[in-house]
Amino acid sequence: MVKARRGARPVFPERCLVPSVVKINALTVPADQREVLEQRFASRAGAVEGSDGFEWFELLRPIEGTDQYLVYTRWRSEEDFQAWMEGPMKAAHQGGAGAGAGGGERPKPAASGSQVWSFEVVQQAAPKQA
Repeated sequence: MVKARRGARPVFPERCLVPSVVKINALTVPADQREVLEQRFASRAGAVEGSDGFEWFELLRPIEGTDQYLVYTRWRSEEDFQAWMEGPMKAAHQGGAGAGAGGGERPKPAASGSQVWSFEVVQQAAPKQA
């Protein structure tokens, strides 16, 4: 990668992937809600995987020293992320896919707090090919 001037988008050699956007949602989850949170993510049934521009998802469980789970998603662009936020994600969190059985009241959130961090990928590495 060629180093870019401050504030400019980085320049990537042709062999590299196009720069991506990473969103990390830091969820504060009380110990008694960890299993609930993990089960809800497990049952999300691929809700994000079919979204235009989606590249990667990981749910990271804390090992020690924090009560924050990290929800890592990687997107082709900020615009793709925003389109997902305003479309499928918004619908799922406003009662559609997230409603209780039979369309009843939505369950209480497992997380007691949330903060979204945004990053632009400026360097990346993959394992060497054998």
